[in-house]
Amino acid sequence: MAGKKTRKNGFRLWLIWTFWLSLIFTVGFAWYYVQRKIPSRLSVVVDEEEKIEFSLPFDVTLLSDSEEVILGSESDIPSGEIRLKSDEAFSLYAKNLGSYHLGLKLFGKFPFKEIQLDVVDTHYAVPCGVPVGIYLKSHGVMVIGTGRIRCHNGQEAEPAYGLLESGDYIEAINGEPLRDKEALISNLNHNGSQEAVLLVRRDGKEMEVHMTPVQAEDGSYKLGAWVRDDTQGIGTLTYVDTNGNFGALGHGISDSDTGEVVEIEDGALYETEIMGIEKGSAGSPGVMAGVIYYGPGSKLGAIAANTKVGIFGKVNEKFQNAITGEPVQIGYRQDVTKGQAWIRSNVSGELKDYEIEIQRVDYNPIQENKSLVIRVVDRELLRLTGGIVQGMSGSPIIQNGKLVGAVTHVFVQDSTRGYGIFVEDMLRH
Repeated sequence: MAGKKTRKNGFRLWLIWTFWLSLIFTVGFAWYYVQRKIPSRLSVVVDEEEKIEFSLPFDVTLLSDSEEVILGSESDIPSGEIRLKSDEAFSLYAKNLGSYHLGLKLFGKFPFKEIQLDVVDTHYAVPCGVPVGIYLKSHGVMVIGTGRIRCHNGQEAEPAYGLLESGDYIEAINGEPLRDKEALISNLNHNGSQEAVLLVRRDGKEMEVHMTPVQAEDGSYKLGAWVRDDTQGIGTLTYVDTNGNFGALGHGISDSDTGEVVEIEDGALYETEIMGIEKGSAGSPGVMAGVIYYGPGSKLGAIAANTKVGIFGKVNEKFQNAITGEPVQIGYRQDVTKGQAWIRSNVSGELKDYEIEIQRVDYNPIQENKSLVIRVVDRELLRLTGGIVQGMSGSPIIQNGKLVGAVTHVFVQDSTRGYGIFVEDMLRH
């Protein structure tokens, strides 16, 4: 009897644990699903009714915090609060520009998520798709690493060790601002073996670093730090809006050694010519090879910002007059659906739209520039490039006549597939 009672109690304990684990899993899955499937931020055009669908597996209640924002669904009269059944679309209408908030309750009872609603004017831009040369000047002299120096006396030293780190920016030496690494070298040689005071920016904060340079075998004075003050490459221009503002790449330009997005002082776009295309293969992304034409007559615009979601600035009058194509309406994340879309690219030497398939739409990705998963299905583009190659980052994505995103990355193991970013995240930089 005692053994049966023990087994019965054990089975009851197992049921209790199973119930609680199942409940925790269900709640955790619901939280994860809602976080990924419902955007934390929405943009809608003022004075236009917007149809939106969240595709949730359970019922929710949506609330507006303002009389300016009117919600409606098939089962409710338009108001500030509506009940939504799973897979039921709802309408959203905003009377005035501004930022508002929508609240979300699970099963009509439990506050679960808040959505920022930005009401904006209709925005138009020309989807470009043309390759450009990119030159960036860093804000300060960037440290990419430290190393040992063989001194003039035959000994070795590493004065920067423990004082400078990869990703630091040296802004000034002994109170004198630095624009480039040549100025740093000149100042160090003038300073000689005396202690130097460096103004260093690390993680956005400035600090003073005191160091004593050492004299190398060649007689020059050094810190034992590898530095860089500029970077360049080829990418694709995504759009130019009606005011001449541009966005490109859909991701930031990072230093090849540190992996950090380069903090820039300024930069420029230049004319470029694609000389050839190396197709991608499994484990080896393809690349567009080209030459950048530097010089005043080849400049296309000025770069003002290098961010995680792209590079931004203003094109010059010469380039703006040369842009082909008509402005199209900007599409927001709720406008993007899985299925057929197009990317615009000049990889063939002629500006064309190539068919792709949007395979996944992620409203809240870990990285903003990986919101979309796309696959190239256009036979001509597959024959030409094998899919997506390096240099195509920034190629505009067009769906239902609207500019909705840009290509950002290629899958290393499958060059026909890659990631994209919502264009509204680029516009919001």
